[in-house]
Amino acid sequence: MVDNRYATALVIACVLSILATVYLSVAIGTKHWYQYSSPTVHGEANVSDLRSLYEEFMDGEFDEKTYSDTLFRLNGTVGLWWRCVIVPAHWNKEQDAKMMLECRSFSLPQQFTPKYKEPGNHNSGEDMLRTYLWRCQFLLPLVSLGLVVLAGLTGFCACLCRSLTPILGIGVLHLLAGLCTLATVCCYLAGMDLLHRVSMLPDKVDGSLGWSLYLALISSPLHMMAAALLLWAARSHSQNYYRMTAYRVA
Repeated sequence: MVDNRYATALVIACVLSILATVYLSVAIGTKHWYQYSSPTVHGEANVSDLRSLYEEFMDGEFDEKTYSDTLFRLNGTVGLWWRCVIVPAHWNKEQDAKMMLECRSFSLPQQFTPKYKEPGNHNSGEDMLRTYLWRCQFLLPLVSLGLVVLAGLTGFCACLCRSLTPILGIGVLHLLAGLCTLATVCCYLAGMDLLHRVSMLPDKVDGSLGWSLYLALISSPLHMMAAALLLWAARSHSQNYYRMTAYRVA
């Protein structure tokens, strides 16, 4: 028999866990972790230059400097698996009023591509810090989701067995998932800061955090709150169980 307090805590923890997982999944799959605001371009020469950048961005080889410069100058947005630019539907001498979002995904080999101390210059030496921050920022959220899935499977088995014993382990898994998500956001912010130190933003170009990053940031405390409820329920149930056992023995 489960005490009403424990049942309530478990239900709330499940709701928090589901919300956190949905938020994190949406954040991983969307493109708005960081976004740039670029000035409007005027003049045939400037439009031609931007069109060349856009074509290289869409069809050229993967190069950090190339796609970074394009993001800076074409109101780009970048996520964990996507990089996008906003371009006119038709390239004319003047910017067309109708704009569209064009995106390219980061392939798995591209995610493991080394970062260099001078982006685009392979002779400058690998920047180990930026390289591993980049790899952590896309691996850690997958680890977080994996931990939550494992916790869900463990909870399902616990329900079938009508046992609260695994609740402690499920709480620990949620705590680790929350820490992984928080580490993802920290790695992403640190990586972007280091990128902007080696690739200076052009004049009148501003960068800002996107809503996808905030979703990931919100999911971290939700997982931790779910973990706290689960750990409390496990500890309290264990204490009551031992008290009842001691009472019966006495």
